Parts: sequence; structure tokens; C-alpha cells
Amino acid sequence: MTTVSPDTGVGPLLRGWRERRRISQLELALRADSSARHISFVETGRARPSEDMILRLAEHLDIPVRERNALLVVAGYAPRYAQTPLDAPALASLREGLDRLLAGYEPYPALVVDGTYDVVAANRGIALLMEGVSDELLTPPLNAMRITLHPAGLAPRIRNLPEWRADLLAQMERQIALVRSPELRALYEEVAAYPVAGRGAGDPSGERTPSFALPLVIEHGDRVLSFVASIATFNTPMDVTVAELAIETFLPADRETAAYLRERLP
Repeated sequence: MTTVSPDTGVGPLLRGWRERRRISQLELALRADSSARHISFVETGRARPSEDMILRLAEHLDIPVRERNALLVVAGYAPRYAQTPLDAPALASLREGLDRLLAGYEPYPALVVDGTYDVVAANRGIALLMEGVSDELLTPPLNAMRITLHPAGLAPRIRNLPEWRADLLAQMERQIALVRSPELRALYEEVAAYPVAGRGAGDPSGERTPSFALPLVIEHGDRVLSFVASIATFNTPMDVTVAELAIETFLPADRETAAYLRERLP
């Protein structure tokens, strides 16, 4: 799906990406083995960039793969990067690898989401945390942001909900600024409107919290679990689907959480 208007022109779009990255025309020219004069002509529409030049500039501007396709289309070229469905035979080895990775991380929670935070794979640790979530939120496609922030989801059990919610919304804002996805924008507006209420809106002071990262402090039954999260993406992806996958893992932030998970998921 192209996320830019064909009437915008490839030059102004490239200029927008360059300015967003806070790179001068001269610096970009040096990186891309070009000249500041040619970069200026491309950005103002006085010169039509070649397909190779667009891809070279996109690489040095760290433009997402989906947006690189959009730039090529606007410039009159064919998209370079495929968007293969995750269930296609061509991605079977990728799916198998992700399943092994998630299983290997157990008993700790881990999941894989796509570019709009729909869950495409998850392990038993995530299933354990989902206990008590409304059936409506667990109807496919599951969405990680909805499950986390909805009042019928995990939100009432998150002890530091205001802080965790602010961090998630900021993460979405950064992604929206990067990919300009209408679907992601709609999701953001939806989850940002959820009320911040219940147990999770209380003062998290006194909880076991690491000093090195913002934790997710969440109730599970009569226990309080604490996690720190990390997100990994694929290096140099050549497919839009793969480029937008993210692997999120939750590492226990204290020994009590680790021991509880090992006990529940031997």
C-alpha cells in the first residue's frame, strides 16, 4: 500500500526525509557519492533521479522499505521490494525460525507483531499474562496495543499504567512519524482515548523496579511481576512484511518474577 500521494513528487519527498534526518545536502551527497548540486536539483524537481539514485539516497536516509517502494512509484518506477504474506510458502523458514525463537525464550514472555501491532506469533509466557483478558480482545487478529491498554485488557492490572502507557504511545508516535500509516494513526487515536483508570492508575512507588529501564509492573493472580522489554527487528530486510515485523521479549526484572514463571511454565 502506497502511503504518499503521487502528486507530491519524489524530490520534495526526499527533501522531507533528509530534513527529518537532519542531514545537509552536502552531507547526503558525500554519503551517496553524488554532489550537493545534483541533490538540490533532485529535490527541486529540476533533475529526475534514476532508480538507482533513489534507492541509494533512501539507504543513506534510512527510509523504511515500504516508503522506498512509495518513492519509486511516485518517480515512475516499479516497486523494488515485495510484500509477501507471512503465511506464504516463501516465508516458511522465517515462520519456523520465529517459532523456535519464541519457544526457546520460554518461560519468559515473547511475541512477534507486525507494523500495526497485530500479534503474528506468541509463546506460552504471553499466554500466561493474557489470563483474565476479555474474550473480545482475544478474538483474532489480536492487537498488542489494544490488549495492553484497553480497560478490559491488561491495563487494570498494570501497577505503573500511566508511565507504561506514556512510553507505548510515544513509541507509536515515533513510528507514525516514520511510516505515515493511516492504519497506525487510527490505532493510536483509538488506544490513546482509552481511560486511564483502576488499579493501574495508582502510585507505583514501593514496587520492585530496576533503575536501568522502565519496567512493566503487572499483577498476576496474587503476585506482582516485573519485566523489562526489548524489541528486535530484522537487519537489512528485502521484503516489506519482514521489514515491519518486531520481536518483543520481556525479561524478568527480579528473581521473584523469574522463579514464578519457571514454576508456572516448567
